[in-house]
Amino acid sequence: MKKLLLGIAAVCLAGFTFAQDAPLWMRHSVISPDGTTIAFTYKGDIYTVPVAGGRAMQITTNPAYDTAPVWSPDSKRIAFASDRMGSLDVYIVAKDGGEPRRLTTHSGSETPLAFTDAGHVLFSAGIMPSAEAVVFPSNGQFNQVYRVSVEGGRPTMISSMPMECISINKEGAMLYQDKKGYEDYWRKHHVSPIARDIWMYTPGKEPQYRQLTTFGGEDREPVWAPDGKTFYYLSEENGSFNIYRRTPGDAKAVQLTHYTKNPVRYLSAATDGRLCYGFDGEIYTLLPGGEAQKVNISIVSDRNDKDIIRQIKSSGATEMAVSPDGKEVAFVLRGDVYVTSVEYKTTKQITNTPCQERTVDFAPDGRTLVYASERGGLWQLYTSTIVRKDEKLFTYATELKEERLTNSDAASFQPQYSPDGKEIAFLENRSTIRVINLKTKDVRTVMDGKYQYSYSDGDQWFQWSPDSKWILSDYIGVGGWNNKDVVLLNADGKGEMVNLTESGYNDGNAKWVLGGKAMIWTSDRAGYRSHGSWGAEDDTYIMFFDAEAYDRFLMNKEETALLEEAEKAEKEKAGKKDEKDAKKKKGDADKDKEKKVEPLKFDLANRFDRIVRLTVNSSHMADAMLSAKGDKLYYLSVFEDGYDLWEHNLKENVTKVLLKKVGAGALQPDKEGKNIFLCARDGMKKIEIEGSKISPIEFEAFFDYRPYGEREYIFDHIWQQVNDKFYVADLQGTDWNGYKETYKRFLPYINNNYDFAEMLSEMLGELNGSHTGARYYASGAALPTAALGVFYDEAYAGDGLKIKEIIAQSPLTKKKTDVKPGCIIEKVDGVAIKAGADYFPLLEGKAGRKVILSVYDPVTGKRFEETLKPISYGAQNELLYKRWVENCRKKVDEYSGGRIAYIHIKGMDSPSFRKIYSDLLSESSRKKEAVVVDTRHNGGGWLHEQVATLLSGKEYERFVPRGQYIGSDPFDRWLKPSCMLVCEDNYSNAHGTPFVYKTLGIGKLIGAPVAGTMTAVWWESQIDPSIVFGIPQVGCMDMQGNYLENRTLQPDILVYNEPEAVLKGEDAQLKAAVDHLLKGLPQKK
Repeated sequence: MKKLLLGIAAVCLAGFTFAQDAPLWMRHSVISPDGTTIAFTYKGDIYTVPVAGGRAMQITTNPAYDTAPVWSPDSKRIAFASDRMGSLDVYIVAKDGGEPRRLTTHSGSETPLAFTDAGHVLFSAGIMPSAEAVVFPSNGQFNQVYRVSVEGGRPTMISSMPMECISINKEGAMLYQDKKGYEDYWRKHHVSPIARDIWMYTPGKEPQYRQLTTFGGEDREPVWAPDGKTFYYLSEENGSFNIYRRTPGDAKAVQLTHYTKNPVRYLSAATDGRLCYGFDGEIYTLLPGGEAQKVNISIVSDRNDKDIIRQIKSSGATEMAVSPDGKEVAFVLRGDVYVTSVEYKTTKQITNTPCQERTVDFAPDGRTLVYASERGGLWQLYTSTIVRKDEKLFTYATELKEERLTNSDAASFQPQYSPDGKEIAFLENRSTIRVINLKTKDVRTVMDGKYQYSYSDGDQWFQWSPDSKWILSDYIGVGGWNNKDVVLLNADGKGEMVNLTESGYNDGNAKWVLGGKAMIWTSDRAGYRSHGSWGAEDDTYIMFFDAEAYDRFLMNKEETALLEEAEKAEKEKAGKKDEKDAKKKKGDADKDKEKKVEPLKFDLANRFDRIVRLTVNSSHMADAMLSAKGDKLYYLSVFEDGYDLWEHNLKENVTKVLLKKVGAGALQPDKEGKNIFLCARDGMKKIEIEGSKISPIEFEAFFDYRPYGEREYIFDHIWQQVNDKFYVADLQGTDWNGYKETYKRFLPYINNNYDFAEMLSEMLGELNGSHTGARYYASGAALPTAALGVFYDEAYAGDGLKIKEIIAQSPLTKKKTDVKPGCIIEKVDGVAIKAGADYFPLLEGKAGRKVILSVYDPVTGKRFEETLKPISYGAQNELLYKRWVENCRKKVDEYSGGRIAYIHIKGMDSPSFRKIYSDLLSESSRKKEAVVVDTRHNGGGWLHEQVATLLSGKEYERFVPRGQYIGSDPFDRWLKPSCMLVCEDNYSNAHGTPFVYKTLGIGKLIGAPVAGTMTAVWWESQIDPSIVFGIPQVGCMDMQGNYLENRTLQPDILVYNEPEAVLKGEDAQLKAAVDHLLKGLPQKK
């Protein structure tokens, strides 16, 4: 893919001065074996520089992202990773540059690790584990190690388990850092079971694995010393990452560097003993026993990025507001505010900064917009007003005036005009509802923030009443985070708050209807609830604050028609206005007259008796609105595939789909209620209710993309979000202000999102928190490699691919076929597969498409063709997971003699719970005497309560008609013994669930310790949607007041799965679980 270019901020943020003679953020530095040259990555290209420093030579100049250089043993070539074909592949280039050669072609992510000799490169990739190993199939989490020739060709698997940062001595012994499971790679300062250790692998007939470090924190990046007997590595044993020297077998190491704040990265060593490493964005060398020397580097190259990139955008609106006259819509596009005509493409840009604006709203007169902007790192409110009185529309306005409305030190956003236009309500610190008077600028509090909690920005809802005197809001009160209500607030900030719904269900999104005499809101009280985890179907309800309005609403169609006729006759009897008033009205037609709105009066004592469910069927709803007359409900709901717009005629009790697949979003009616406006993922649209016509709202928006400025804004935004929302206010003692300055200075030297996400992750890693770090989601390969769903025989060296095993439910099992293990696939779509040749290109882009395999059966001597549809690697990984679970089940059956059941909880979510519920309470499991509950390699979710309840059943009665036992109570729980398997790769709620299981004394935990990660996260997308970062923001405490974050969960029975055993297919943890349960079962006679 093309590198995302960055430029210098010109608006809103301070500019940068790029200094090529003192570059920063030089990453992946590695010294050549001969000790003369250092290769490194800078701005997405590979450079080299003499070890003494000086002018760097640019080795690659492709607009793609090039990274992770590795030297050949003779120091003549460099292998590196590049995404020039869409995903990261391994390339090789001469040390002085030239055209690189592509070595790997799979559409996954391949990164070079080391050269085994001058002719072969080891690389990491998640392609396919071996058939024998019991490594968990994790879709890229546990990569394999492969070897490929420097000429290219078919990769050969070296290890089915992950081995990172490999260093090989002359005897072939490999040092590597292990990978036990998921955690952000750049997390620092944690002492945790998930932290990496240094191991040594000695190949041979009986390969040996030896753990060399045992510090509970991070030990990384081992490199052999020239003698091949001692080694260097990085460790946080005494604080920050520093360099240590150790001899295999020694209990202690010698610390060589003593940095106290920033981490040492990218350790490498030359054959003369000189070490090279990165520190604080620069490169250093160190001769053991001497002093570290900074490598002074200058870079002279043409600049390939821009300060500003002018663009015209016609898509990408993320939110929308409709003007009072329905002729314009204001919208937000990549953080800027625009207004466009509903009928034409003409578009006016309102803001133009690299900062983010959002939550735009029109004033009732249509001449002013209010919005929030995060300038200077703080959300505040701004208004933009049409200056010239003769100009009525923003779209065609020639002069606008922007003013800052709020001036506080607290985040202020989500502004909303009162219907009379005199005040604006907004959120302060995300949950406090405040109101500013536009004339006096006085600000008052309407609801204290303690009555709400904002999980993610934009999740709060409130709305002004038609008379501008009241506000409806979501409300959690005390401890009601999972049981929200709707509250009525006096907009003057005085008087008692009234909880209108008072239910144990989730109620919210309340809207005033029928002139303020009622409200509609969403509730899950009648919907189907998720069997496990969170989630439920919703309905729309109406609550009446006025008895007369309620009685009128209940009238049938005939009664309503008679009443309307009577009201019409009474109006005609009253007569028309006199001619003088009519002329005056005509003369003042262009003047806005303030319409008097009668103050609302509420009968709240009987409100619970005046509730009506409006939707016929519960469903997953995006939004709903009631017609002005209250006779029709319009709502967005998903029953099949995508959100449809539904209409329910309340008088005729008829429900129908108006439009299919319109998308999810907020329904915004115009004043007459004839049209609905919607901003969905596929764009903005106007929906004419009569005739069910949908028209896209098109625009042509000029957008100034300032890449450097936008990234500086994102950096500041992320820093501030963490400062505001991290799960403990003191950020665990982190010097967050100091780290802001430490990392911000790297921004001028970053011109792509790979480096940007890595730098953000380094900063976020200082928090020592789970669920954080930044992610960059690149577009990936245009033609993903397809899979056949088979294991190949790695020992086979002839032409074609020899099948070792066909995975259950894979394409070759979908129909009757002569293909079986031992057969050789000779051709794919007529192209022969030669011995040692790379076959991945033959399967590019062919998932779901018919492919012809030419197959040879050596047993029968028969050659034949087989047509099938390959699957994606994601689909194959799902089959590998099912195979892994089935193998575990068979082993438990074997170990226990059929007495013990086995279930694996894949994720802490509803589909996983339904699976374990079905399997655990099935007849086959009911016959068993106990169960092994396996939570290993579970990435989390929210399921601890349901799992604990399911496994904690205590039989208290039996159903026995005429002596026949037919069942027990409780019938929906497991009533027999259980134990739970855990490992280092349990994360988030997969830490919380075993914690609850152990705390409640349901059974024993067996396996490896689990890192303390039971904290709820918000993964927030940025204005550049390819960048996402996490905030661990809701900490969970035990009943002794201890946060579970960073609190290791120890198993009752400690068992590790050793590498040799894993590769042979042995699972010691599973065996220990069965042995434990068997001890508690009665002896079989």
